[in-house]
Amino acid sequence: MGPRKRALESLVIDPRFWRGKKVFLTGHTGFKGAWMSLVLHHLGAEIHGYALAPDDERDLFLTARVEQDVRHTVGDVRDFSGLRSAVAKARPDVVVHMAAQALVRLSYAEPVQTYATNVMGTVHLLDAARQVPSVRAILIVTSDKCYENLGWVWGYRETDRLGGYDPYSNSKGCCELVTAAYRNSFFSVQGCARVASARAGNVIGGGDWARDRLVPDAMRAFTAGEALRIRNPHSVRPWQHVLDPVLAYLLLAERLITQAVPLDEAWNFGPSSASEVPVGTIVNGLVRRWGEGARWEKDCSEQPHEAAYLKLDCSKAQAGLGWRALLDLDKALQLTVDWYRAFAQGSDMRAVTLGQIASALEDSFIAPTIPA
Repeated sequence: MGPRKRALESLVIDPRFWRGKKVFLTGHTGFKGAWMSLVLHHLGAEIHGYALAPDDERDLFLTARVEQDVRHTVGDVRDFSGLRSAVAKARPDVVVHMAAQALVRLSYAEPVQTYATNVMGTVHLLDAARQVPSVRAILIVTSDKCYENLGWVWGYRETDRLGGYDPYSNSKGCCELVTAAYRNSFFSVQGCARVASARAGNVIGGGDWARDRLVPDAMRAFTAGEALRIRNPHSVRPWQHVLDPVLAYLLLAERLITQAVPLDEAWNFGPSSASEVPVGTIVNGLVRRWGEGARWEKDCSEQPHEAAYLKLDCSKAQAGLGWRALLDLDKALQLTVDWYRAFAQGSDMRAVTLGQIASALEDSFIAPTIPA
């Protein structure tokens, strides 16, 4: 067996594990949550989704008809009673918490909502899940922005100090503290569910229409024939296609249950160093792939604080899970532009999205057959 085959085998997400598993997924109407729902559907899981209604008629949840794959409940994680009832009714095996107020700039405008959703929403989810005996694994999705950003040129490790300058980033640091406290206080006894957190960076991919995010802003501008205005073209971020963290989350959740070695702790999932590039590099890549009419210019207006440099050290996931990113930056950008171009042409976006999932899953040794 060659070294590449051995490396890929360590990445295998076992369809037999997920087939028939009950998964309670918060935030399934969001960008990453909709992609997660489609992957879980492919794996044969029974998905119980709990989230706010979609914000935009173009959202992936609607355009890819995700609702037909999910037992869909419209609810708010700030509503403890409603959330607790939904988890109890689902009696899930696995809980994946992705619901969040996920925008830095919005967190400046609505800090109370941000903390209420991200911090108390996590408290509510963990407390609801600990009261359901069927739950065997809980994965809390946070963010690379949970770290106290000191502008280091090296990556942050899971043991580095938590913090966050803005309300969003700080709320994600708080989520990590809440998760650790619940794990130590309520999930430390043998036989309890295992609780882990996952920290990933900026994701790109089709179906994201949020304001003040680079790719959605670029696609709106290019489609309208307008110049994309960029605030901080020199800011360095770790960029990855949305499927990479989604598959990483599922790999970790599966291993929480199947591995005897305790994995219930925090994990970083970021791209290779080649994908840690300035915003300007990403924009130039999008402009080149979109073609005629695509352009950008510097936005010189006053802007709220944003970290200039942030990257993750993922050596723990590589060593402990055998994990690595599947999609390099060039592939991630191409898949993203292909999705939005197909959308602009009126294509069947469920078929387009499932096709992109099939391509990625082939690389992780999962059979590519996907239900319609």
